[in-house]
Amino acid sequence: MTRYSQILGTGSYVPKRTLTNAELETMVDTTDAWILSRTGIASRQIVVDENTSDLAYQAAEKAIADAGIEKSAIDLFIVATVTPDMPFPGVSQLLQRRLGLNTITAFDLNAACSGFLYALNVADKMIQSGAYRLALIVGAETLTKITDYSDRNTCVLFGDAAGAMVIGPSDTPMIKDVVTYAKGDLEGHLTMDGYPLKQHFKTPDQDRPFLRMQGSEVFKFATTALPKTIRTLLKRNRLELDDLALIVAHQANRRIIDKAARTLDYPMEKMYLNIDRYGNTSAASVPLAIDEAIKEGALKKGDTFITVAFGAGLTWGGALITL
Repeated sequence: MTRYSQILGTGSYVPKRTLTNAELETMVDTTDAWILSRTGIASRQIVVDENTSDLAYQAAEKAIADAGIEKSAIDLFIVATVTPDMPFPGVSQLLQRRLGLNTITAFDLNAACSGFLYALNVADKMIQSGAYRLALIVGAETLTKITDYSDRNTCVLFGDAAGAMVIGPSDTPMIKDVVTYAKGDLEGHLTMDGYPLKQHFKTPDQDRPFLRMQGSEVFKFATTALPKTIRTLLKRNRLELDDLALIVAHQANRRIIDKAARTLDYPMEKMYLNIDRYGNTSAASVPLAIDEAIKEGALKKGDTFITVAFGAGLTWGGALITL
C-alpha cells in the first residue's frame, strides 16, 4: 500500500524581548523609515537568557499538544538550525531527553533558512518508506548570537524564534510534494567563518566570527528562486495558482516577497506576512509562519498552500501541502 504523510500539529515560540527599529537607531547609522522601506521589518524578538534548545523545546511541546499524540509514539526527531547551543551534541539530542522522547533517531540538519523544508523533505520520505511513523521536526534559531550589531546592513534583519510540526502517515497525499535544491556558494554571498586552520599545531588568533551577507546578490538569487520553485511545484502536480489558498514564503525581506508576487501575478493579500513582527528567523521562519497562519485562520482544514524558502548554501526549496 502506498504511504503518504500529513501535518498532525504545529507550534511556535518567540522570546519575550522585543528589539525595535527605534532602538537600532541608537546602535547604528539607520532609521526606522529606512528599515521599514527596505525590509518591511518593524521589530524582532531576541533572546536574553534562552538558547536555541530552549526555544525549540517550547515550540515542540506546543506542536505535540496540538497534534494530540503521546510522546512515546514519536520515532523520528529532526531539528533544523545553524545556531545550535554548541557544535555538539546537537539540539535534537539535547532535547530528546528533555522532551521525554524514547530512544529514537534524532539529528540536527543545517541548510540555513531552507533548513525546515529540508527537514520536512527528509521526514516525509522516511515516513513514506515505512521505516518511521511519527516525526517531530523543528526549525529553531538564535541568530542574534551571530549578528554583528555594528553592521547596519545585517543587524536590522534578524530575530530569534522556533517553529515545530508533527507529521505522520496518511492514506492520501496531504504533503503532496517537497522539493529541495542547493548550489555551492563559492562566492561567499552568505557565510560565517569557522575555526581557522592550525599553524604549527597552534590555532591563530582571530576575531569572533559573525554572519556576513552580500545583500544585493542574495536578493537577486531569492527573487528568482521563489517564483521558480512555486511554478515547479504547480507544474509537477498539475495545479494552478488559483488552486492555492495561500503562499507562505520564508520571511527574509518584504521586498523579496513583493517581487515574487509581481513575477507570479499573484495577489499580495494571499502571500502570508509576519516579517514586520519577527524579521528573518532563518530555519524558524517557515514553521513559525505556518503555525501563525493556521492559528489566525488564514489557513484552514482542507486548504492547499505552498511554502517556499531560500538560504545560505545557497539552498532553496518548497512544499505543496493540503491541511
